[in-house]
Amino acid sequence: MKNEIETLKKIKEFSNSLKKNILDVAFKGGAERSHIGGALSSTDIVSVLYSHVMKFNKMNPKDPDRDRFILSKGHACLVLYSALYEIGFLSKEQFFSFEKENSILLGHPVINKDVGIEFSNGSLGMGLSLGVGVSLSAKIRKKNYFSFVLVGDGECNEGSIWEAAMSASKYKLNNLVAIIDNNGLQQTGTTIDIMDLNSLDEKWASFGWNVISLDGHNIKELFNSLNKDKLLMSEKPTAIVAKTIKGKGVSFIENNNEWHHNLVTKSQYDAAIAELGFKDDR
Repeated sequence: MKNEIETLKKIKEFSNSLKKNILDVAFKGGAERSHIGGALSSTDIVSVLYSHVMKFNKMNPKDPDRDRFILSKGHACLVLYSALYEIGFLSKEQFFSFEKENSILLGHPVINKDVGIEFSNGSLGMGLSLGVGVSLSAKIRKKNYFSFVLVGDGECNEGSIWEAAMSASKYKLNNLVAIIDNNGLQQTGTTIDIMDLNSLDEKWASFGWNVISLDGHNIKELFNSLNKDKLLMSEKPTAIVAKTIKGKGVSFIENNNEWHHNLVTKSQYDAAIAELGFKDDR
């Protein structure tokens, strides 16, 4: 129990650091506006993966036995860059070069395995197919790595998501996990108003996936659901439908779709990091 409490505490601290990183680079990087809301909604998910679940080598981002993380909702790139910075794959100089001239960090990820960016992503609906390919390759080559794909709920409007879902269940890819960031909002409105998919749980289950529905900000639930030994007990791929809050952690950003893509002013930045318990020290 003590070890679990310590683990959950460390994950929470990691998540809080990622939130600070996201705000730092949105304010101090080179982009006039950044996709902040969807990055913050998935911070707890990404923190569990990068701090305690995924297998990777800090000295070798291209370790062939590493687990793969694929950001299918590519506009939320700040959460990925923040995690890569936190684990040391990105230097401070690289991180804060976001969207500046000659930067390797653009507004959507561009593949660069030297720093842990597995694939380019921007056009929605592509990441799960990439995950299927990576996981199938692992099966064929008898490798033990997992593929974790972060998918947006609005992204589930794309037909390519469901084509990939069918393929994953056919090939029994139990080394593939899709995590759906179910924050209820997409670029121009609510997911219900734009394309109501009804129950995402039932949708994924009908495509032959093992489905886990949980609170995407409950660190303990996320950590327990991502136990790789348990995941391998099923022959099915796993879909984790994570109910989240867009902009989680900063009250004036939460559930405010103006922050899907927005400019951070100095006063907003100061208020946001103060709410997270930080000072401007970078």
